[in-house]
Amino acid sequence: MTRADSLAREIFTDIANKRALLIIEAIGDRTLRFTALRDEVEGISHKMLTQNLRLLERNGLVERTVQPTVPPRVEYTLTEPGSALRATVASLCDWTHHYIADIETARRHFDEA
Repeated sequence: MTRADSLAREIFTDIANKRALLIIEAIGDRTLRFTALRDEVEGISHKMLTQNLRLLERNGLVERTVQPTVPPRVEYTLTEPGSALRATVASLCDWTHHYIADIETARRHFDEA
């Protein structure tokens, strides 16, 4: 395995989880504060949101900005690679919607066998 393959697998592991993808979708084209983002991503705990935002920031997909206020105001925005990933995820969602009936039929046949 090459270094590039190893790095690609590491990145994929970091971003290919439901929470990270939901965060990317929630931010979208906006800049969101932490609390607004937590409200947007249903069912995510403070701890899980923090962990996933750090992973996304580490991989250059999210930019974290701290405003010098009291208390500090923290905002998150997608970077260019983050926006590109969002477009890729949107394509995957479109594929799912297009083939949902086929997938449900295949599952039903498989489960009945």
